[in-house]
Amino acid sequence: MSPDTFDLFVIGGGINGCGIARDAAGRGMRVALAEMNDLASATSSASTKLFHGGLRYLEYFEIRLVREALIERETLLRAMPHISWPMRFVLPYHRDMRFESDTPTSKLLNTVMPWMKGRRPAWLIRLGLFLYDTLGGRKILPPTTTLDLRGSPEGAPLEDRFETAYEYSDCWIEDSRLVVLNACDAEARGARIMTRTKVQSAERVDGAWQVTVKDRDSGETRMFRARMLVNAGGPWVGDIIQQKVRINSREGVRLVRGSHIVTRRLFDHDKCYFFQGTDGRIIFAIPYETDFTLIGTTDNEHADPDEKPVCTPAERAYLVDFANQYFKHDITTDDIVWTYSGVRPLYDDGVSSATAATRDYTLKVDDAGGAPILNVFGGKITTYRRLAESALVKIGPYFPGTPGAWTAGVALPGGDFPVDGVDALIAAVRAEYAFLDAAWARRLIRAYGTETRQVLGDATTRDALGEDFGATLTAREVAWLMDREYAREAQDVIWRRSKLGLRLDDRQIARLEAWMRDRRAGHDADAAE
Repeated sequence: MSPDTFDLFVIGGGINGCGIARDAAGRGMRVALAEMNDLASATSSASTKLFHGGLRYLEYFEIRLVREALIERETLLRAMPHISWPMRFVLPYHRDMRFESDTPTSKLLNTVMPWMKGRRPAWLIRLGLFLYDTLGGRKILPPTTTLDLRGSPEGAPLEDRFETAYEYSDCWIEDSRLVVLNACDAEARGARIMTRTKVQSAERVDGAWQVTVKDRDSGETRMFRARMLVNAGGPWVGDIIQQKVRINSREGVRLVRGSHIVTRRLFDHDKCYFFQGTDGRIIFAIPYETDFTLIGTTDNEHADPDEKPVCTPAERAYLVDFANQYFKHDITTDDIVWTYSGVRPLYDDGVSSATAATRDYTLKVDDAGGAPILNVFGGKITTYRRLAESALVKIGPYFPGTPGAWTAGVALPGGDFPVDGVDALIAAVRAEYAFLDAAWARRLIRAYGTETRQVLGDATTRDALGEDFGATLTAREVAWLMDREYAREAQDVIWRRSKLGLRLDDRQIARLEAWMRDRRAGHDADAAE
């Protein structure tokens, strides 16, 4: 093969594209990936940040999806204990809990027990939590318990009418770092990762795909050949089918916007709340970045993938009002410090509401015109690794002799330490780098794990790390992100490689942008010589 010829060419640098690229590269395939913006710049950085089974999906009888996700929680936790960790969820019970009207469970119960009038009875919640505890063969995470909220830390922020709650387990995940680390590992295994590189067209020529791309920074146009194309374009998967590769497909994607708000910290413990509304929907209220609370999400139709998703005033008001049905002290929109929205590219299964649309994934291969293309629809962040394995099953027949699955339990970069080893790793790094305080060390370990030592290098003082941009972000760390993690602009650093945008002011961000621009210019000048 020539240097510009690959087995797979992956379009899309979200979690599905990067997960597939990593899996395929690890099996010895020659892989290229093109992302038109930064990695995780769309849906994959705008999730609710959870590895979870999807408790409410049980109401839609999506048993296979829930079981697969529950099993994956612990598989993933072992592979990335720096960016993922266990979290306990508190579900307050009240008699007015209701189903969304079109769930299969609500329809069944309304038929056999019409006097319930769409309510979620306590016995059904306990049954659901029993299934949640047992379907996935849980080994690390603790089981469901019943909480007396009266006089407890978990009950203190809530209205006094809530006396009982159920507490169960799921996991937190730093979603955008998950994407970046999959890309880094894919590259380490031989893949070519190209960011800010937009696919202009792809056509079948002489039994292969001829892919034309444009570098959005330099304006340079390049051409590649690949034996197979993977369309992991997320919200743009339909646009790629129709406008880039121009094939006929009956498969469709449904775009559903999920919005979140971040407020000042609303409670003093480290558990998450699972709130159920009288409209049948649910939201989470989650401890976030130490000093904040994350509340979300909404489910609204989103017509155009090119229209940037934003949390609308109506969505802000909805989330505030929803949370105020539970919290003792009302919050207002003035308490919101940041919002974000993402568009979920769900497989269009023809259901009546955005909330009810399946979160399962669908993989379709089209080889009618010669060289095959795999189109990826839907999926959820918890099952990204299994989606990648399933994608390789679809890809396998076109590449006889390709090795089998390998990613289960294999650590992502920086994740090669025990699940319960974060505190020990923090202590070890602080012993080696005496200038780190506890909060700074924890932030670095939660981002880079065992690679923290490589980020800090031989520094013996804070000043040795170079310019301080604020909030413990230094030039040494930014250089690492630019050299090793594909960051090119300040926004990449402060919102996707970290969430330090919550702590830096406009002046600090402008200085960071200028420093990164000067460093890029220096590198470009060196390359031109």
